[in-house]
Amino acid sequence: MTRIRIATVNVNGVRAAFRKGMGPWLDAVDADIVALQEVRASRADLLALVGDEWHVLSDEATAKGRAGVALLTRCAPQAARTAIGPDDFDSAGRWLEADLDVDGQPLTVVSAYFHSGEVDTPKQVEKYRMLDAATERLPKLAAEHPRALVVGDLNVGHTTHDIKNWRGNVKRAGFLPQERAYFDRFFGDRDTEVEGADGTHGPGLGWIDVGRTWAGDVDGPYTWWSWRGQAFDNDTGWRIDYQMATPLLASEVVSYRVDRAASYAERWSDHAPVVAEYELP
Repeated sequence: MTRIRIATVNVNGVRAAFRKGMGPWLDAVDADIVALQEVRASRADLLALVGDEWHVLSDEATAKGRAGVALLTRCAPQAARTAIGPDDFDSAGRWLEADLDVDGQPLTVVSAYFHSGEVDTPKQVEKYRMLDAATERLPKLAAEHPRALVVGDLNVGHTTHDIKNWRGNVKRAGFLPQERAYFDRFFGDRDTEVEGADGTHGPGLGWIDVGRTWAGDVDGPYTWWSWRGQAFDNDTGWRIDYQMATPLLASEVVSYRVDRAASYAERWSDHAPVVAEYELP
């Protein structure tokens, strides 16, 4: 059996994160794969920060200083892809797939950064285009790669367990019924009719929410807290960072945790890393 540790975190600007203390966390987490979102830096910047012990894949956003996703891996990637959705949809810096060989077992990992959105603006239109693209890609990804994992900041709290103040956010991007309906389908039983939070119906895609499966029907554990006020100290957070796995890989989870900082002063991002271990045969 081979145990592999996979971490994901929105770094909110990787250079700033390293200045605030990300380096010691990266050393201590001892992961085999680390997915990063909102990198807002070049591959050269990443290499300078993490050193030559990692294989570094990155996809920068079209707009300089925005978005950006990356994968740090201990083993050399076999292939990588960034295309998702129609040709006219700018997904640069938001979707990075890598095929890996882990002691003879094929594994595909995606670092994803969905749009945050904003109600009644073009930002929300782009968010729905990303969600549509993911809905098209996920079944194909699972069919092509039985052991596949999509991790990252997906910017939607799926259920009322995923947001502390959910009643005050039902009309806000990140918890809109129309957004949550996509996640109802992502995590619905494959090829079974699913009723979404907005009343729409569609086939389930059969992916597994590793965090919710591991934690059960409890509030949290949250992964994002506003920098403002007492949100972090009061644990008034959102769970918007995910590890979502194909059923085969989900059956091989042996641990899951959220690396919440010990105090507000020790935070190096407004997100906390999500870390899971998988035991492959």
